[in-house]
Order: sequence, then C-alpha cells, then structure tokens
Amino acid sequence: MVSSGERMARAFSSFDRDSDGKISAAELRLCVEATLGDGISAEDAAALVASVDADGDGLLSEEEFLKLVAEEEGGEEDQRRRGLRDAFGVYEVEGRGCITPASLRRALSRLGASRDVGDCRAMIQRFDLNGDGVLTFDEFVHSWMLSRIASRSGRY
Repeated sequence: MVSSGERMARAFSSFDRDSDGKISAAELRLCVEATLGDGISAEDAAALVASVDADGDGLLSEEEFLKLVAEEEGGEEDQRRRGLRDAFGVYEVEGRGCITPASLRRALSRLGASRDVGDCRAMIQRFDLNGDGVLTFDEFVHSWMLSRIASRSGRY
C-alpha cells in the first residue's frame, strides 16, 4: 500500500510538469484542464497559488502544495481514506482492485448515468497516470484531489 506521503509526492510530481521542484499557476491550470477536461482561469489558478504561497515567489513548493491539498482534505485522514475507498468500491465492481471501462460503465448505469464503454475509456484515460487503461485506488485519489483543487476556483 502506498503511504499518504508517497501519494502526495507523486501528485506533486505530476503537477510539476517541468520538474523544477515548484508548481506554477500555469502548471496547475494545465493539470486541471488535462484531467478534468475543463480549465480554470489564469486568475483563479494564481489565486489558488497565492492562497498558500508562504515565500511569495508565485510558485508552490512541495510543502505549499501539501498545505493546499490539506486545506481541501480537511478532517481525519483515516475517515477520508475510508470514504474514498467506499467511493472507489462503487466503481470497482469486478474485484480486480481497479476501475476498468466496463466496471465504470456498469456502475454509472446503476447510478442512472448510462455511458458506452468508449466514453468510460475516455474518462479513465484522463486520470490514468501510468497509461495501463484502468484506474488504481491511488489514481482515483489523485482525480479526487484534482477535482477538489479545481472546486476551490469556484468553477466546479
């Protein structure tokens, strides 16, 4: 099992597109747009960065990024993780430990939101960090974290 610290380090690395150890507002915007399919404004991204930019350099260090994520997570880590596990279980219906396009289609259909397998494949592809065509729990958590950060911009 991947620890919370390792998961956050991976998330930070995926946001830090140029691998300079900092996340710019532009990188934040690109990552949100690439994964959620809709971007946030430059102003909203800059405001998110500024909200936790302790050193005033206009960039997020890993520590500042963790603060931004912690503000979004709130509450108890164990309780949040259990809730995410439960949510993951709704979509992971094949017992393989991952969300496949077919399992996502079945789960969405049960929830009244029918999609074809191609649509589900495209949804998964947005968050599939390792390109294997399925979502692991860590990738699911990453997608949740991105949506929470984007929601802070007021767009979601």
